[in-house]
Amino acid sequence: MFTTTLLTLTLLSLTLPSSSTTDICIIGSGIAGSSVAHFLRQYSPTPTTTIHIFERHPVVGGRMATVTIAGETFEAGASILHPKNYHALNFTNMLNLKVKGPSASDSSMSLGIWDGQQFLFKTIDLDSKSQIVQYFVSFVNSIRMLFRYGVSLLKMNNFVEVTVDNFLRYYESKESRPVFSNVEDMLKWADLYDLTTRTLEEELVGLNFSPLLIQELITVITRINYGQSVRISGLAGAVSLAGSGGNLWAVEGGNWQMAAGLINRSDVTLHLQEEIASITNVGGFYELNSANGNSYTCQVTVVATPLDELTTQFTPEIHIPERKLQHTHATFVRGVLNPAYFGLNSVSDIPELVGTIESPELPFTCISVLKEHSANDFTYKLFSRQSLTDELLDQFFSKRNETLRINWGAYPHYHAPEEFAPFILDDNHLYYVNAFENAASTMETSAVSAENMARLILSRLAGQQPLGSSGLKSSTSDSNLQHPEL
Repeated sequence: MFTTTLLTLTLLSLTLPSSSTTDICIIGSGIAGSSVAHFLRQYSPTPTTTIHIFERHPVVGGRMATVTIAGETFEAGASILHPKNYHALNFTNMLNLKVKGPSASDSSMSLGIWDGQQFLFKTIDLDSKSQIVQYFVSFVNSIRMLFRYGVSLLKMNNFVEVTVDNFLRYYESKESRPVFSNVEDMLKWADLYDLTTRTLEEELVGLNFSPLLIQELITVITRINYGQSVRISGLAGAVSLAGSGGNLWAVEGGNWQMAAGLINRSDVTLHLQEEIASITNVGGFYELNSANGNSYTCQVTVVATPLDELTTQFTPEIHIPERKLQHTHATFVRGVLNPAYFGLNSVSDIPELVGTIESPELPFTCISVLKEHSANDFTYKLFSRQSLTDELLDQFFSKRNETLRINWGAYPHYHAPEEFAPFILDDNHLYYVNAFENAASTMETSAVSAENMARLILSRLAGQQPLGSSGLKSSTSDSNLQHPEL
């Protein structure tokens, strides 16, 4: 029996207590925080609620960000979206943003699996713009991979499809979908919880996957997408594999625009460069004190940023399972790789995506070409678990014109079985939307968690009565553009 708050079909409308305005404070302006604000506005009447969003940085977006290298802009944080990420698709359409789909060169990107000494596998790459030639090369590479990894490749696709189909339950109508008060019940309802109790490796071995496929291609994928090995949880692993499929997309100009657009439409008071230093429960309300010396009082406080490295002090103390963030060091280089480092004769022989197996000897997890400017001028992105020194980079590259480094506290360090922080951090109205990240960390999972969080907040504010979602009102309109600077 799930400990959930079920929404019934009998209530015609949902309103908050009419005696006073409800102040809701959201800490974090990434996709989680901006989505909570959006869904609160979508599901509740505007006049009864004041929403504040606090962001410690000078820009919104959280882990969605872009970098500029030699005058060109590239995604630096959360980069790709799945074709069935329906919240992100709806946000993009609603905000009139442009979808950036895979280019012909993306779909035919050459791959090499590097073990530190040699390429264990390399796809064939022909320098031709002919679609017929590219299709033929893609077909030949598929056959070569099938010969190397066997029918386990087909099993991998099926494993991902089953997981994605279960995840799609979170888009069912609110009439048939409960409001979840904890992560475990939310996962069990969609038949995803069991995947968090075993590692991806255990899951795939149990399904009789080829050991070679697990050690090579699947390890490459989990290292690229989560910076970790196949010993991550099965659910995080399945999500990682889903992020390696076809028809992936992004928002033209940067995924951060989704957060900016949602905030802009949601009648939010935005506090940029305002870090919350402490949160104190003062008899049913929360006093938020910022590092700038300001104080705010809120009936509801939503933490929409990972607590793992947050320095905010809570009174009374909160208790969540200990969790470490996996740091991914993203290094952007305008220059040209050194073919001799890879035992090759020319730059054109280096695959456009160099993935790596799990080995402590390897200094990077992957190197990918973001753009080819000329035969000897490229923009690259490198992922690594530690910062790459200039000395190391000079081994990889024969020429570096520009280098930019970013250290992301990118996602949880996954393990199995997973433990989950609560959505509700106290007995009142202190919430934690990022608790769901221990299941899987993506832009879409953050939006799914945020949608449930908005419904949870509204149902509890209304006295935990069984509430009819058929009466939840939408009040967001195109005229509610409060922050044109975004």
